[in-house]
Amino acid sequence: MTETETNTYDVVVLGAGPVGENVADRTRAAGLTTAVVESELVGGECSYWACMPSKALLRPVIARADARRVPGLRQAVQGPLDAAAVLSRRNYFTSDWHDDGQVRWLDSTGADLYRGHGRLAGPRTVTVTGPDGTEQVLTARHAVAVCTGTRAALPDLPGLDSVEPWTSRDATGSQTVPGRLIVVGGGVVAVEMATAWQALGSQVTMLVRGKGLLPRMEPFAGELIADALTEAGADVRTGVSVESVSRENGTVVAVTDRGERIEADEILFATGRAPRTDDIGLDTIGLEPGGWLAVDDSLRVTGHDWLYAVGDVNRRALLTHQGKYQARIAGTVIAARATGEEAAAEPWGAHAATADHGAVPQVVFADPEAAAVGLSLAEAEQAGHRVRAVDVDLSSVSGASLYAEGYQGRARMVVDLEDEILRGVTLVGPGVGELIHSATIAVAGQVPISRLWHAVPSYPTISEVWLRLLEAYRDS
Repeated sequence: MTETETNTYDVVVLGAGPVGENVADRTRAAGLTTAVVESELVGGECSYWACMPSKALLRPVIARADARRVPGLRQAVQGPLDAAAVLSRRNYFTSDWHDDGQVRWLDSTGADLYRGHGRLAGPRTVTVTGPDGTEQVLTARHAVAVCTGTRAALPDLPGLDSVEPWTSRDATGSQTVPGRLIVVGGGVVAVEMATAWQALGSQVTMLVRGKGLLPRMEPFAGELIADALTEAGADVRTGVSVESVSRENGTVVAVTDRGERIEADEILFATGRAPRTDDIGLDTIGLEPGGWLAVDDSLRVTGHDWLYAVGDVNRRALLTHQGKYQARIAGTVIAARATGEEAAAEPWGAHAATADHGAVPQVVFADPEAAAVGLSLAEAEQAGHRVRAVDVDLSSVSGASLYAEGYQGRARMVVDLEDEILRGVTLVGPGVGELIHSATIAVAGQVPISRLWHAVPSYPTISEVWLRLLEAYRDS
């Protein structure tokens, strides 16, 4: 027998990851009472199973790789990484998978936290089933925001259930280094985890169904990273699919469409994401459970004036920083609509997720790093823009040659020939992740080429690539 308690708030947020936290922070700052529902850890996927642990694993890998490219330091860092120390530092950054610190922050905003599984039970109503089975009903005067994120999507393969495959959570959270690791996939998670575990001592075999790595970036990004992974000792195989998997005497066996039999201690499937919407009561409001939620630029769900879907669940840009960006917009719009400030809310003015359409930045923390913002050349052409790609070899930049001996990298800007603005920028090479924000400003701000000439890069830094790109455009 369960007890039911009903509480009313201005806003109810489903999910206490970075996206839900930011929505709640904005609505509370506007004076709206806010409830946040979380079934796992406050802080969400990014804090415990994605961004933070993965980058904690990769940081020593990249630092050692950079050091090995500098004469005078190279000899001091030839030994293996201290895997135990790396994993311990990773545990520190996840707070050993305890969320006390995140709960304290959420409490400081004035939002109320409800632990348990939240389900919609009709318009503006959420039922929360706690760990002890107790039910509480939350009603929202103004808005419900779905911020439940995504989960790893596993393929339908013979034998998969018996293998107990790794997903991204296992790959970022393992407390031991597998001797042999198969990585299935060629996207960001696959590339980053292959980079990390190969450096920590695993023998990595990558099985990539497509033609290359990082298919959503410019082709040269995947090519340079594949070359580096191969040089590091990984076995990168493209154009190959896994037909079946099994575990024999503790050993994973993957059979490919080429008839190859590959053995390993663990197998990671990094083959996509699915929305966490299958059991949140979408059926009670006429929406399809398990589906992505379509939204407008104010993050309001199509056909529901009180329902918002923010972050990964709307499939606009599956990145933490974009989700937080959306959350800031959604929280502000909810507050404006709730307080009757329609001039600020409609047609959303500055409160619109316009960056999702053509100015999304991303960094892949591999060796070398890959960073991109906006459209690739192929995407810009498909969108109907008249564009030209301008490429520069990063080794020609003085700052890059000082950064590392034998520096290898490449930069591309995609120039709109009619408006003479940048539609996209891609950078590949050691240390380029810190350059992407300047590119983001240029793309999002639609800064004319004529003005970029007056954004003078400091010498000698890798940022001098901007001057080289402009010169290459002028001379082409």
